[in-house]
Amino acid sequence: MQMPPPNPAILARKAQIVARLRAVLPDDRVIDDAAETRVYECDALSAYRCQPLAVVLPRNTGEVAAALRICHKEGVPVVPRGAGTSLAGGSMPSEDAVVLGLARMNAVLEVDYPNRFIRVEAGRTNLSVTDAVEADGFFYAPDPSSQLACAISGNIAMNSGGAHCLKYGVTTNNLLGVTLVTMAGEVLEIGGGYLDAPGLDLLGVICGSEGQLGVVTEATLRILARPEGARPVLIAFDSSEVAGACVADIIRAGVLPVAIEFMDRPCIRATEDFAHAGYPDCEALLIVEVEGAEAEIDEQLGLIRQIAARHAPVEFREAATEDEARRIWLGRKSAFGAMGQINDYMCLDGTIPVSALPEVLRRIGEMSAKAGLDVANVFHAGDGNMHPLILYDANLPGDLARCEALGADILKLCVEVGGCLTGEHGVGIEKRDLMAVQFAPPDLEAQMRVKDVFDPRWLLNPAKVFPLAVSAARRAG
Repeated sequence: MQMPPPNPAILARKAQIVARLRAVLPDDRVIDDAAETRVYECDALSAYRCQPLAVVLPRNTGEVAAALRICHKEGVPVVPRGAGTSLAGGSMPSEDAVVLGLARMNAVLEVDYPNRFIRVEAGRTNLSVTDAVEADGFFYAPDPSSQLACAISGNIAMNSGGAHCLKYGVTTNNLLGVTLVTMAGEVLEIGGGYLDAPGLDLLGVICGSEGQLGVVTEATLRILARPEGARPVLIAFDSSEVAGACVADIIRAGVLPVAIEFMDRPCIRATEDFAHAGYPDCEALLIVEVEGAEAEIDEQLGLIRQIAARHAPVEFREAATEDEARRIWLGRKSAFGAMGQINDYMCLDGTIPVSALPEVLRRIGEMSAKAGLDVANVFHAGDGNMHPLILYDANLPGDLARCEALGADILKLCVEVGGCLTGEHGVGIEKRDLMAVQFAPPDLEAQMRVKDVFDPRWLLNPAKVFPLAVSAARRAG
């Protein structure tokens, strides 16, 4: 994955830059020792690595602004970093960049139950937002698979979703406001604890901007009252295509489950060996969860059972107890860790129309066979957010290149059938060179003009999102 060469003038001034940062920040906020900065050389797309010039770990918005002002004056690129769980290389640094990590900024700043919002520092982990309010009967809806570790800042940067986004939406549907620090060190308050802020919808521009426009330091998030009840079912099939067709029929029928998750045989086997959830031996399974009052749950599951019956499922398992519900979800929540136990893999993130699921699953199978690399599928089927896992051997010469080529073909297929390159992982460096597949030159130019407004010198995450050849003149100043 190509990255621009580092600026030798910045490398030569490393000591001066670090000294200026230490002059405005407490000493423990700045890391420049090579052994310590190695921790920040990659994110969860660990196939690509590069040690940064230095790392800054601020504890508040004022320190973020001070660090950015120094880097802006020195012309040093800055790579914002939440928890480093990005699967698209969104927080991978360059050799001449300062990584600005928000992990120490994890406080709850305000909870307002009457207006149903919580304000947190953006380094707080996703799951701990719910932890802060669940004792009072509330929760934060977006739930990425990495929610135990991923930070709210990264969720906002990539517009993350999760298993329950079918009903509750992704981050943008649950974000009310942010505190944003621009590259020049200006602190902006955008949105807030109310439904509709006046003026331009800048919040909609910030969410999903992948650290290109500013550094989010605080976030106001919508919290919801816990539903009266919830119940999952597991539906097993002898064919991935048939499972995909069942998903399309459920959505077509107007039923709105809180989640519809898909797993195929390679993933099922791996999760069984890893988590022992008790899944059936089948080609594919769906986990469908509905919620509400008991009568409402019974009515929805009755309709889902009727729809599934038309596709001749191998098994239809309805959770009767809390433990059975937990076990139905256990394998799905363990899927990515389980696959990592058996193989190197690259996790993709294309989104497609739900009606195209059978065709896309069939064609991914054909592409996998042609490339000679296995593909395991586990994804949010209800909204068509695919997560094919391409298995390869990092120690085998040429295998990573074959994996990348197959991944590119799968993402091109997603665009071909009317979908897009990413649903929640972002573009980062992984899909950067595929942007021209989805967007024409005028579209890319319009997007880059937005960045021009917020970051005229192109110092924030400059080698991400846009193809290098397209952004070269701007990055050169």
